[in-house]
Amino acid sequence: MAVGCSLFTSSAVAQSANEPSSSAIISPKSEAKGDAAIEPRKPSIIEDSDDGSIAVDPSALLPELPPVPKANATLIGGTLDRIDMVRDRVTVRLFGGGKESFLFDPRTQVYRSGKAVTVADLHEGERIYLDTILDGSTVFARTIRLTGAHATGTSQGVVLKFRNNRGELVLRDALSPNPVDVRVNPSTRVMQGDRAVPINALVPGTLISVSFSAEGGGRNTATEILILAQPGTQYTFSGQVVHIDLRTGLLVLNSSTDHKTYEVYLPPSTNPDEGLLPGASVKVVADFDGEHYVVHNVTFNSH
Repeated sequence: MAVGCSLFTSSAVAQSANEPSSSAIISPKSEAKGDAAIEPRKPSIIEDSDDGSIAVDPSALLPELPPVPKANATLIGGTLDRIDMVRDRVTVRLFGGGKESFLFDPRTQVYRSGKAVTVADLHEGERIYLDTILDGSTVFARTIRLTGAHATGTSQGVVLKFRNNRGELVLRDALSPNPVDVRVNPSTRVMQGDRAVPINALVPGTLISVSFSAEGGGRNTATEILILAQPGTQYTFSGQVVHIDLRTGLLVLNSSTDHKTYEVYLPPSTNPDEGLLPGASVKVVADFDGEHYVVHNVTFNSH
C-alpha cells in the first residue's frame, strides 16, 4: 500500500512542476529577482518501516493439500449447470438425466481441447466431462475436460440392465447415486480374464469394469468391458489383510496375484480367528451374490 501511495505522490509532484498552480504565490520583489513563482515545498516521502508494511502471501498461510488418491476414475459427462466458487463445487446436468454435484480444489486439473486452463474458464451451459474419484466420503473431480478432445475413463459397478438389441447397458456405480447408462456397439470387447466371452454374459448382477470413450452427443460408449464376477460364482483370493471391520464384517485384501485390492464380507454369524488382523496372510474363498463377495472360508497361508 505504501508503494501505491508513493507512485501517486510522485505523479502529482511531476504534474505540479510542469503546470503552474492557480494558487502559486508571486513575490512583490519579483522585478529585482525576476518573475519567478515560489513553488510549494515538495513533501518528503517517508518509507513505512513497521511490520504492517510487510506484504504476506495469503497462500503461504493455507495448509498444504494432500496428494490426490490413486484410484480408478469414473467418467461423468453432462452440461455444467452451476459453479460455486465459494464452496468449490460444480453441479452437472448429467447426460443420462438428473443432476449431481462434485467438489474441486487446486488439485483439480482443467483442460480445454487438451490445453490446460483454470476453473475460472468454466461457463454454465458448457458440455464437460469429469474424471471423478471417491476421496474419503466425498466425490472429487480429479480432472475436468471441456469440449474438444474425446474424454476417456473407467467405471466399475454392477449390471442392472442390458438390452443387446438396443446397445444399452445400465450399471450401478458406487460413486454415482444415479444409474450409469453406457452405449455398447459391435466393436465393444467383452473379456473375462484373458479370454473373450459373448456379450450375453452381461446378466444383471454381474460385477464389471468398463472402459469409456465419450463421443459426440454426450453418450458414453464402452470400448471394453471386463467381467470381474458373476452372481453365484465362487472365487478364491490370496493375499494380505489390509483392513478389517468386525462391526460391518468388511475385510479388505491386497491380492498377491494381481496386486489389486478386494473387499469381501464376513457373514454376521462368523466368529473370526484372533489372528485375522491387518498384515496377516490369508486365503479367502467367497461367493459373489450380485452385491458383494461373501466369505465362505478363511485359512491362513503358511510362511
